Amino acid sequence: MATSGSRPLSQTTCGSLLQELQKIWDEIGENDIERDKMLLQLEQECLAVYKRKVEQTRKYKADLHKLLTEAEAEFANLVCALGEHRSFSRSLRLQKVNNYLKSIRELSVLMSINFGETIAEIYPRSITPGEGHLKSISNETLAKLTGVIYSLNQEKSLRLQKLQSLGSALVELWNLMDIPAEEQQKFSHVVRLISSSVDDVNGKDSLSQNVIEQAEMEVKRLSILKEGKMKELVLKRQDMLEEIYRRVHMEVDSETTRGALISLIESGSVDISDLLASMDAQITKAKEEATSRKEILDKLEKWRFALMEENWLDDYERDDNRFTGVRGAHKNLKRAEKARILVNKIPSMVESLTAKVKAWEAEKGIQFLYDKEPVLKTLEEYNVRRQEREEEKRRARDQKRLQEQLATEKEALFGSKPSIKRPLGPSTNNGNTTVCTTPIGRRVATPARPGVSGGKERRECVRVAAMTPINYVALAKDDSATKG
Repeated sequence: MATSGSRPLSQTTCGSLLQELQKIWDEIGENDIERDKMLLQLEQECLAVYKRKVEQTRKYKADLHKLLTEAEAEFANLVCALGEHRSFSRSLRLQKVNNYLKSIRELSVLMSINFGETIAEIYPRSITPGEGHLKSISNETLAKLTGVIYSLNQEKSLRLQKLQSLGSALVELWNLMDIPAEEQQKFSHVVRLISSSVDDVNGKDSLSQNVIEQAEMEVKRLSILKEGKMKELVLKRQDMLEEIYRRVHMEVDSETTRGALISLIESGSVDISDLLASMDAQITKAKEEATSRKEILDKLEKWRFALMEENWLDDYERDDNRFTGVRGAHKNLKRAEKARILVNKIPSMVESLTAKVKAWEAEKGIQFLYDKEPVLKTLEEYNVRRQEREEEKRRARDQKRLQEQLATEKEALFGSKPSIKRPLGPSTNNGNTTVCTTPIGRRVATPARPGVSGGKERRECVRVAAMTPINYVALAKDDSATKG
């Protein structure tokens, strides 16, 4: 009762420990590869403990059998010496010999060994061929049969250990290379032996030499394929690492790193499992670094977008036709409004981004690079360019203001510049067109009268054009000369 009660307790304890281990893994973010590796290691350690205990018990059993046989032989000698031959009857000896032979036969079937050859090799005259009964049941025969059983049990233990080792290697290779279940099924009988004890194995040909050779050939075949698969797995992890770096705009020397990895794999100087574990550690570290850069990268992307809008706004404001009624002009106006709001925020963006980058660099002790360029240097260069651009805009505004001021002063001194009126219609004289305009002096001296001056001027233009011959040049005369 105590034994049956202790087994559920131990199973419950193991289950709770596994649950606690899973919980810890979830908390620390352990990846599936490391979990599987640790579980396999635990399983192998437990299996090793079981094997050691079973081997000790089996050896103890064999020693007991040997001691019992020796004691029986000694007892038989004493009986013979005392003359009491009938106390150790022939039937008991026959039963014991038959039991030994049964054990030898079972072991022979288990390991696919020829039973007849095994007996004939060691005891050529103990069994009469074709008769099936023993010719000798002496103490010497019993001792030799015990020795045969001991040797076969030793061979059984060795073969089981070998197949268990091959089975573990197969499972590792299957998991590593994602071997299909149909292909794994061919060696399922080998894998089942991994958790079996010596006494549990009793199937026909389960430990035969043929099974061992087939398992060895499969392990060898998969090991050859493993090299190519390992190269693929390593390069796949390198792709993952480069993708992480690429997403956060970190520098990575892809060609050099890949060349070094391929050289290591082909040279065989490094354990692939250790290399994969190392790359998994690099991927974890890269993810942590990417997380630490995320906030700065988000701010950097917003700043870069604001720069794009700033450039667009500059081009838009230089366009003289931006207010024309072209298609989509209203959309550009709305975008320009939003762009101005965003551009006004750029100085605060730069200030905040600079502070974040400086804090990050102080914590990490390295420069914050964005596509191989230091971000602080980029921000400083932008500030310089922005100041130069603002200075240029200020000079342009001052120049424009000065020009407007000069124009105003000139207009105050000399009067406003008259606008040139278009002639209402051409006048043709002898095939020539004469364009008539109002003389400047007359226009300035004559006050404007709405509805009268326009018609009068037109009549005068028509009359002058009719009276003026070709190539006639009218010269303005001085009023004083005319009066004189």
